[in-house]
Amino acid sequence: MADASASNAQTQNGKTRKSLRPLTRLLPYLARHKVMVGAAIAALFSAALITLVLPAAVRRMIDYGFGADDPALVNSYFAVLIVVVCALATASSVRYFLVMWIGERVVSEVRSDVFAHMTRLSASFYDGAKSGEILSRLTADTTQIKAAFGASASLAMRNLIMFMGAAVMMVVTSPRLSVIVLAAIPVILIPILGFGRQVRKRSRFAQDTLADASAYASEMLGSVKTLQAFTHEDRSAGRYAASVEAAFQAARKAIMARAALTGFAIMVIGASIVAVLWIGASDVFSGRITGGELSQFLLYSILAAGSLAALSEVWGELSQAAGAAERLSELLDIEPEIAAPAHPVALPETPRGAIHFDKVSFAYRNAEHMPVVRDLDLSIAPGETVAVVGPSGAGKSTLFSLLMRFYDPVSGAIRLNGASLTDLDPQDLRRHIALVPQDTAIFGASIAENIAYGRPEASREEVVAAARAALAAPFIDAMADGYDTMVGERGVTLSGGQRQRIAIARAVLKDAPVLLLDEATSALDAESERLVQQALDKLMEGRTTLVIAHRLATVLKADRIVVMEDGRIVETGTHADLSAAGGLYAKLARLQFGAEKEAAAV
Repeated sequence: MADASASNAQTQNGKTRKSLRPLTRLLPYLARHKVMVGAAIAALFSAALITLVLPAAVRRMIDYGFGADDPALVNSYFAVLIVVVCALATASSVRYFLVMWIGERVVSEVRSDVFAHMTRLSASFYDGAKSGEILSRLTADTTQIKAAFGASASLAMRNLIMFMGAAVMMVVTSPRLSVIVLAAIPVILIPILGFGRQVRKRSRFAQDTLADASAYASEMLGSVKTLQAFTHEDRSAGRYAASVEAAFQAARKAIMARAALTGFAIMVIGASIVAVLWIGASDVFSGRITGGELSQFLLYSILAAGSLAALSEVWGELSQAAGAAERLSELLDIEPEIAAPAHPVALPETPRGAIHFDKVSFAYRNAEHMPVVRDLDLSIAPGETVAVVGPSGAGKSTLFSLLMRFYDPVSGAIRLNGASLTDLDPQDLRRHIALVPQDTAIFGASIAENIAYGRPEASREEVVAAARAALAAPFIDAMADGYDTMVGERGVTLSGGQRQRIAIARAVLKDAPVLLLDEATSALDAESERLVQQALDKLMEGRTTLVIAHRLATVLKADRIVVMEDGRIVETGTHADLSAAGGLYAKLARLQFGAEKEAAAV
């Protein structure tokens, strides 16, 4: 799988592709809008061809209007010029609207596709990725692409047509003078290609640097209370400012390359035009060409020179967009490690919930020498409640991640109703599992929307019923807007216990046959814990339930308790059996229950 930082290293080593080829990845988006693209090209050609008519009209006016000393004829030429200008304005306006519409449309579709792809990537990708960098690619990089597929691409095509048309008309008007102008073209184009590579490389590095700064800002602002609690405001601001300054310096180098390219192009083009004027003036005096022909040639040479100069700038912008497209392509090229097989096994609508871990071992990426689950065997009968306890780091939460198929075991197999999880569609599997995690994710939406996350199609009555079952209704009803109360980003306006009860309400609403409770009552006070435990007891009826708990008092009613240590199951039994066995569970029970008795005595 591609690493999130691979792009930085690749750019710094100078191994990026030095072309606009990454932009071809976006051509399928254009193909979706053939009519609009065709209309834009037609408007573009019309505007370019109308512009090329102007010098010829000026020539005829000078040679035939002024030469004949006929004011009426001159007026008729000016009238024609007005008509030409109106047609040019109309074609240019239509072209601008169409190309900008295409740019906005392509960018919105690219953003949607990249985001949809990111939601399907495996948990292992996010173990090493930075959310701020990904957001930078979704925003800053797609903005670069919008410029490329909007104004820049349009200007590139327009100026290319203008240059080719003007060059042809220059040769038609005066082959002798054309040699001077056209001889300068290779002198301009070769540096354009060379500078374009530098611009693309430096722009890519600037985008990567800015993405790192965005990732840091996202991380800090997401933990702003911790930042302020440790008085790191100045330190964090200084580090972010340094990152932004590094991005500015990288962008400055790209701008310098583009500025040097533009200056060089203007200098060569201007020198060639001066030479043309000098020699052309001599030709007029010698009678080789007329004044109108010189004016026509001069106007065409200015159009060609201006188009070529504009192409040098547009090439730089397209090079920047190519760097952005390459970064987005890297994300789109990452394949999820956890994916549905070609022919997934279908789970029944009401699976029995039989779970079996068969000699499962697992280690996280880049820590293969430190497995967190080792050769684990565990069978759970349908409807059975199994509690998993043990010290921190024993591998308890990893079992849940494996069962949800956020990761696949390094060895062994996990089965649900006899079917290996790798033979199932992950989405189908997860639809049959309800999870109440220790760190509850609350979204910046209303309470009703947060509960309905468990089953978005649920009615308001079902949402309210789930809240009541999770004993969340009393605090929700007490709020000014009730279920429509907005809870802020990450549920900042809710207490830990309230967030936990919303998570439980989600699980109630999902009504899945397998229930995973990861410290589901850890954030509740004693009274709330008692009430919520009653709700959970009712929720667990008829469901296969796995419970992770550090507070052993919450697992006393489990059908079976599994004790883990160092990734292995070291004990299995009921509370009474394990307490009498004098093993790890008995030790944990003595420490915890003894401490609780002492606290109660005080």
